[in-house]
Amino acid sequence: MKRTLTALLAIVPLALAACGEKKETIAPASSHAQALTLMLDWFPNADHVGIYQALAEGDFSKAGLDVHVEVPANVADPLQLVAAGKVDAAVTYEPEVLLARNRGEPVVSVAALVQQPLTSIISIGSKKAIHSPSQLRGKTVGDAGIAYQHAYLDTILARAGVPAASVREVNVGADLVPALLSRRVAAILGGYWNYEAVQLALLGKKPVVIRMNDVGVPPYDELVIAVRTSMLARQPDLIRRFVQAVARGYESARADPAAAVRNLVHANAGLDPRLQLASVKATLPAFFPSSSTQPWGYQDPAQWNAYGQWMLSHHLISNPEAVADASTNEELAGQGL
Repeated sequence: MKRTLTALLAIVPLALAACGEKKETIAPASSHAQALTLMLDWFPNADHVGIYQALAEGDFSKAGLDVHVEVPANVADPLQLVAAGKVDAAVTYEPEVLLARNRGEPVVSVAALVQQPLTSIISIGSKKAIHSPSQLRGKTVGDAGIAYQHAYLDTILARAGVPAASVREVNVGADLVPALLSRRVAAILGGYWNYEAVQLALLGKKPVVIRMNDVGVPPYDELVIAVRTSMLARQPDLIRRFVQAVARGYESARADPAAAVRNLVHANAGLDPRLQLASVKATLPAFFPSSSTQPWGYQDPAQWNAYGQWMLSHHLISNPEAVADASTNEELAGQGL
């Protein structure tokens, strides 16, 4: 499925200044809108609320950009299409950026969309729920068959002193929630605390969530915006205007989540407004840095390096150069000037 939205041109300088950011004016270089194609990581949902808010409020057009949002036919597509020059930017995941760079794909992350891990261990029920990793012994855990999520489970079990052989791991693909609801598995690893857990709570299933970074997995940015390294080198002003317009969208969503969700749902028929609003409210803190001195989109270089070293130590990637310069804050407000 592919859906395209266009931000109409309006030549107005874009002034961006959030809390803790240096004020600056980002104005288009010419009177002609520059086209930019952004591919999402998945179907449009609460994680993307600021993007759709920026579209609805004209933040892209004020920056002289004609932004088209596309939905991938396959979740593996976004970074591959960025690397191949088929799309300009993609919403993706920090581990996927490092995996792509390890394959030699020329991509770099220019902003963190969600600045905390969302991936979680989720179980349900008041009696059968799993509250700690030690309770995974003898249980069946469903996941989506993603290599680094398998490594998450190994890391969590090792830290808890639970033998990996005592836990049965089942690849349920995209059917994480159905597998949990049917009791095919005792817990799932791969659902998000801000989405699947919220959905289960709205269904009255009493989800219990164990977050990755609380049980031994190093913190990372769950969602990021990636571009080709050559595009960043050639057109840093375009990327700068783009990421700062996205920042304005998320600032607006923080100020009025209900209005932002209405714009998200209006642009994407079929979304459940109740679920999207609950998810956005749950996610709001994760859309922004923990420090008010850092701009929206900030990526902690030390954190990226630590997570990259963890991937190297678990043989998920083999090239240390994949970690070096995998992310940059140069295009964020008040940075790189």
